[in-house]
Parts: sequence; C-alpha cells; structure tokens
Amino acid sequence: MSTHARTEPFSAPTRAVVVTLVYVLLIPFINWSFTWAPMVALPGLGWAFNPVTIVTGLVLVARDFAQREIGHWVLLAMAVALGLTWATAGGELALASGAAFAVSELVDWAVFTFTRLKLSTRVLLSSALAAPVDTSIFLLGAEAIRDGQFTLPNIVMSIGGKMVGALAIWWLIRRTMERSVVDKAPYERKQAERPST
Repeated sequence: MSTHARTEPFSAPTRAVVVTLVYVLLIPFINWSFTWAPMVALPGLGWAFNPVTIVTGLVLVARDFAQREIGHWVLLAMAVALGLTWATAGGELALASGAAFAVSELVDWAVFTFTRLKLSTRVLLSSALAAPVDTSIFLLGAEAIRDGQFTLPNIVMSIGGKMVGALAIWWLIRRTMERSVVDKAPYERKQAERPST
C-alpha cells in the first residue's frame, strides 16, 4: 500500500455534481455553437470547416467521467442536456444530437459486451467504430439547420476531435490501472511473505 495519503480536490458527491454539470452544459453549448460559429478556411487546401467540430471530443471525455461518477443516471443527464439543446438551438439539432448519441451508445454497448479486450483497448475500439457514424448523423442534422455542415472537412475534424478525446480516456485508464498494480504490489508481497499458520 502507498505510504502517503492521496488527497482528492472534491468529495465524491461534490465531484459527481461538478462533473455531471460540466457534461450537461457542454452538450447544449457545443450544439448551439454549431448554429452560429463561422466557417474557417484552411489556406491553400480549399477546405472550410466549423471550428466547433474540433472540440466535440470533449463531450465523450465529459460523458465518461460523468458515467463513472453517477452510473446509468448519465442517461437522465443527457436528457436534460438535450432539453437545453432544444431550448437554445431548436428541435432539429436536439434530435440529431440524440440520434447520434443513441448510435454511439449502442456501439459502445456492443464493444463492451461482446469483446474481451482490456478496458483501455475497448475505449479506443468503440470510439473508432462509433465516431464516424455518430459524426455523420449529427452533421446531417446540423445541415438541416445551417448549410455547409455535412462536409468532408467537418467530418474529418469532428472524428479527429473525438479520437483525441478517446485517446485522453485511454491514457487515463491505462495510468490508473498501472498505478493500481504498483500500489497493490507491496501489499501482495507482504501477504505472500507472511508465515502460514
């Protein structure tokens, strides 16, 4: 066991509230931003993309942390976030966001249910499979509100943002698991060295 006590910045209930609030507010903010954020042209490439697509991966990171804190109640948090999206950006975008979320959750469920890979590997695999479908569904819905959203640059940037988010979660999970193994090692050694009675 570790000889020094770890201090957490928040108590568990406070952390759950903070993480869930970040998740609930991030969804409508990003969705609403799609309705007004200017398109950015990349010089020399002829590509224009919505810069909001880069940060869509933050939602995945926030969702994973919220789900870790509140379990399946994250579905209620998502419903609240979609209600806020409806109020701030309209029903079409809320429907697109909800449909994209449902598909990505189904892919996550299938990968986590039917594969026996390490948790960190499953996170990357589920993101790699879900991100293109999730992104396409959402950007098609966004296209119904504002022209020029369902484009190759937006799709590439959005998938890239989601994969960066998935890589952040993968790294955190690996780091946590490795730290857990290191912390357990001295305890397990002591247990093995104890004389049997």
